[in-house]
Amino acid sequence: MDHMEFAHTLRADTTVHYNCCQSVLLTFASEMGLTQEQAYALGTYLNAGMRHGSICGALSGAMMVLGMTGRGEAESLALLRQFQQTHGTTQCAALLKSARERGEERKAHCDNLVYELVEALEAVLSQEHTK
Repeated sequence: MDHMEFAHTLRADTTVHYNCCQSVLLTFASEMGLTQEQAYALGTYLNAGMRHGSICGALSGAMMVLGMTGRGEAESLALLRQFQQTHGTTQCAALLKSARERGEERKAHCDNLVYELVEALEAVLSQEHTK
């Protein structure tokens, strides 16, 4: 199963709630040298913008993946800039407000952010890098 299929499986699972950060972290757990349980625990409190509408959990998870896989500052800044440019903000509350205004359901909105970041991480991780 590839990363995107795994992320879709997590987001479709109705028996366990995987928040956005957990969904990204679990998808790349093996690349980070973590077990699924460790990745799940790591992302536990990074849902809903650290539980107060701050930085998007999926984006927080993506930044952790970059750090844990040895990617540098250039890759992290590029990911942040792209996300900011695409969405106009990195803040969960603002992202959710914008989605509501567009008539987009919260789960679909969050799922799409997870998938977008999984795809972005796949692109970065597929490139050779030097520390």
